[in-house]
Formats: sequence, structure tokens, C-alpha cells
Amino acid sequence: MTSLNTGHTEVPSVNPVDMAEQLAGANDWAVERQGEHELTMFISGEYTDMQLRVFWREEFKTLQFACLFDLKIPEGRKADVYQTIGMINERMWIGHFEFWSEENALLYRHASLANDPMLGGIGEDHLVTMVETALGECERFYPVFQFVMWGGQTPEEAIEAAMLECVGSA
Repeated sequence: MTSLNTGHTEVPSVNPVDMAEQLAGANDWAVERQGEHELTMFISGEYTDMQLRVFWREEFKTLQFACLFDLKIPEGRKADVYQTIGMINERMWIGHFEFWSEENALLYRHASLANDPMLGGIGEDHLVTMVETALGECERFYPVFQFVMWGGQTPEEAIEAAMLECVGSA
């Protein structure tokens, strides 16, 4: 790969995992630190508990989030879940859902590059936006997976039911 020179010098970046740990503390989320570049936040959502794992890769200047649901896929439903994931991912602009078969875990994942030397890495606003996006997408689509796995709905029916927005009041 060709390396282009922009004339800018490298600015040392702050470890965004440290910022994520501070964010967790400010929100009273339990945290487990796995090392300098990785931590897990435990968050109670509207529908389920979530584990938001944060990974920092200094050599690539990349911050990655993986938000795991407390949701196990029953036997016989994996094909429908894969179809649901594909249909949901078609609607997403940032991040994606995937299934880790080894752990039987459904998750949302997103990564962000922080290699712009003029910006100096991932800032607090950027980090907060990434966390809010991960949690928001998990909350928005969790019912879809529930409808497919336990409600017996097709992926199309589940997405339609979950995406209805009620207007007005009764």
C-alpha cells in the first residue's frame, strides 16, 4: 500500500478506554477493566441487560464497541435470526449487528478511526456519541429479535411491528 505524506506531524492520542471508564463512572455503570486497551461496561437497558465492550487499537488508532445482549438464540431459529440481521443491517448507517456462533451471542458492533493528527484522537463528544449510538441501536432492535425468536413472527413482521411509531395519545 502506498503511504501518502500530508505534511502534518503525529499528535499523541489519549487512550479513549480511560475516557470510557470515566463515562461509565459518571453513569453509575459497573465496569470491568481487562487491560489498558479494553474494558466492559454493564448497562441495564429498557428491555435487557447489555455488556458494552470497548477496545482501543493504538497501532491502528481505532476504537471499537461491541454491545452484547442478554439474549440466547434457541435451536431452530438461527436461520431466521440471520435473515433478521441482514434486513436490519440494510437499514443502518453506522455499525451493524452480527451473531457470534461460538458464544451464541447476538451483538451490535461499530468501530471508529481516530487517525486524524489535527484532531488528536477520539474526543469526549465522539466517545459519547458512539456509546449513545450503540445503546440506542440495541434498544431499538432488541424487540425485533425477540419477536422473531420467541414470538414466532417472520423477520419482516417483526421489523414492521417494532418500527411502528405511535403518534398522539389515547
